[in-house]
Amino acid sequence: MQIVVATISHTPYAQIICDTIAESSKVRGTGIARRTPEYVISKMEAGNAVIALEGDVFAGFCYIEAWGHEKFIANSGLIVHPDFRGQGLAKKIKGEIFTLSRKRYPEAKIFGITTGLAVMKINSDLGYKPVTFSELTTDESFWKGCQTCKNFDVLTRTEQKMCLCTGMLYDPSKESKSTEKNTVKAPVFNRLKQIKEKLFLKKNK
Repeated sequence: MQIVVATISHTPYAQIICDTIAESSKVRGTGIARRTPEYVISKMEAGNAVIALEGDVFAGFCYIEAWGHEKFIANSGLIVHPDFRGQGLAKKIKGEIFTLSRKRYPEAKIFGITTGLAVMKINSDLGYKPVTFSELTTDESFWKGCQTCKNFDVLTRTEQKMCLCTGMLYDPSKESKSTEKNTVKAPVFNRLKQIKEKLFLKKNK
């Protein structure tokens, strides 16, 4: 298994990347913003993505987005193909894209929003902290990307203050010497997710 910085040579994988993201959203029943092959290719051409390959077979992907004049960075579109799940690959990909983000944008705050418990745990292990949406980027282009998510009505109903996703932030200026001590346990994220689902989904019934 190789996890490398994606380049223009990897553009033939763009369609399967988008298809895998879309299928994952359907299976999990969660909201994942849709991506287009053209958008994925733009990230590859800019050197702002990593791809995992088993020989020539696609295994996983993640890319970098810059917001607010590069003051905020998001590691988005993390996906592992079903044939390679359960092997810890998502954590490895996340580690590689995090390292690339720190290298390319050393002063930027790295953030993400997700409903996935596994992603929350991985982020926590890397030093991210759960935060309110007010601590994330105010760049409207980022939030417009949520329009294709099935939970977008929750975001608009709360005036962009919260959603079923959990916001997480890594601030390099507050980097802890020991991230292990500050790691949030998975049950905490699970409980947070359950509370949000009860709070927002009941209002739709």
